Amino acid sequence: MITTEAVKELRDATGISVMQCKKALEEADGDMAKALVLLRKKGATIAAKKAERELKSGTIGAYVHSNGSIGAMVILSCETDFVANNQEFQTLARDIAMHVAATAPEYESFEKIPDEAKKTAREVFSKEVASKPKAMQDKIMEGKLAAHFKERALLDQTFIKNSELTIRTLIETAVQKFGEKIEVQKFTRLSLS
Repeated sequence: MITTEAVKELRDATGISVMQCKKALEEADGDMAKALVLLRKKGATIAAKKAERELKSGTIGAYVHSNGSIGAMVILSCETDFVANNQEFQTLARDIAMHVAATAPEYESFEKIPDEAKKTAREVFSKEVASKPKAMQDKIMEGKLAAHFKERALLDQTFIKNSELTIRTLIETAVQKFGEKIEVQKFTRLSLS
């Protein structure tokens, strides 16, 4: 039996609708950790379905560190003004800007890293991979590239406020919560040093 307290706890943790939380808890037989995984998995599926939708609105999230020496701005886009004007959506944009200020990502995602940067990294790693069995070299190379670029690509970074989430997962959860396509359109980080 799924209790209303368990549903409320999951809803408070995720911000996702009561019905989705209840269904996830039922599917997970009341296990909160499994329900969280199910909701995240469903969030990725929902985000993929909405990927072709047009972004017509959004907000600019800004963060300046307390000492005034580091700041960041993020354009977080969505489909409607209704979502763009929502306080939780604006907080999400600010949280991502804070994350950008703290981590200084160079690229939006692994997929958007320029081929030239990947080529250079491949050249560096090719010496390390050369001594490995021929059948494993491609897989090892892909692992090395992923590890090398993980902390340089915003969407693939671990969220500074919750180490269980990446920025991509954070956005997928917001897509699930708001029911709209959400995307980081642009980000910039400024620093005095």
